[in-house]
Amino acid sequence: MMEFMGYRRPDGSVGIRNKILIIAVDECCEGIARGIARHSEAAVVMTNWYTCMLGGNEETFNQMIAVGKNPNVAAVMVIAMGCGSILPSQVGDEIAKTGKTVVCLTCEELKGTRNTIAYGVERLKEMEEQIDRLQREKFPMSRLVVGVKCGGSDTSSGIASNPSAGAALDQLVDMGAICIGGELFELQGCEEILAKRAVSEEVAQKIITLIGKERDRWSVEGADVETMSIGNCVGGLTTIEEKSLGALHKMGSHPIQDVLQINKDFIDRPQRPGFYLSEATMLCGGAGVNYAALGAHIILWTSGAAGFQNALVPVILISGNAELINDDIDIDASSIMAGTAGVEEIACRIVDRVRCVANGEPARIEGIGDSTMTLYQKDQRVEALLTACRRRGK
Repeated sequence: MMEFMGYRRPDGSVGIRNKILIIAVDECCEGIARGIARHSEAAVVMTNWYTCMLGGNEETFNQMIAVGKNPNVAAVMVIAMGCGSILPSQVGDEIAKTGKTVVCLTCEELKGTRNTIAYGVERLKEMEEQIDRLQREKFPMSRLVVGVKCGGSDTSSGIASNPSAGAALDQLVDMGAICIGGELFELQGCEEILAKRAVSEEVAQKIITLIGKERDRWSVEGADVETMSIGNCVGGLTTIEEKSLGALHKMGSHPIQDVLQINKDFIDRPQRPGFYLSEATMLCGGAGVNYAALGAHIILWTSGAAGFQNALVPVILISGNAELINDDIDIDASSIMAGTAGVEEIACRIVDRVRCVANGEPARIEGIGDSTMTLYQKDQRVEALLTACRRRGK
């Protein structure tokens, strides 16, 4: 049985990293959070760039709490300026229910920026000492949650990296793990194929409905999203159908247990082993945070060779484009394109890489080129207008 060495959390979950998450609940204290974080390599900053008021901001609020509960987070610091409507305790108290150490700071109460940073650094060092004492234990691969995302897609994505990632997810699900796909916008045209894999008619209808809603969000007249990027076209993709059907291959072949939602009312968490779809966005930085909110330990990232890394959830980069393979790439799948290796062979390499990263081995650019922890949320005003249009049949 394949196993990995992880950290047992007080709530029984298992982490593969010991990160200290510093949450700035309003953008005004971003600089304070950064000032504290620079004193520890374990610190990761996540800032709410939306309004500091609740009301239209609940999806972000829910994500801040959910990311704090991610098992790769060992301790949490929540910071607010003090004049907004989101209190640090509102976020921190919910995270503390997991048994993690949580410290809440308010700049105005601590009498300014310098005092807050100094106090925060003291608490940060205490957290570091605490997590340094944690020891890894042996766990089965079934304890892992793995997300999958694509970026910089090209011709090789649909032929090599996506199918091999999908086959790797199938292997992980067979081991009892939870695997999660997202990017519903990029699955347009695949609804019927995916619905046939649903475990129930209810889940099948959910797949069709949520893909349709995501299409509506990004297809508002005058503000339509560019479905085919320059990189996609230069990489040899000619239509959105090619891109979508290529993206479909990274979803594996197992039954779809549910579609996990991320919204203003709640964030779904997978409750049993298997493969799930989710509302994880197609936007790169936001997807990393979405997967963290869903409890993912690792993300498989299939690409023409675009480098992306998340500071909290390690990203394993997979590419099938021999011309663009570089030091960022964890798994070279170009041998599929060359006809010298099969999808299952590369899938086995991916699974072994997942095990190594879960054991603590860094992904190729982990800690080197981490992206911003982007808290993306759906615009609630647009959501209300789209709902009204749907009711009127427009």
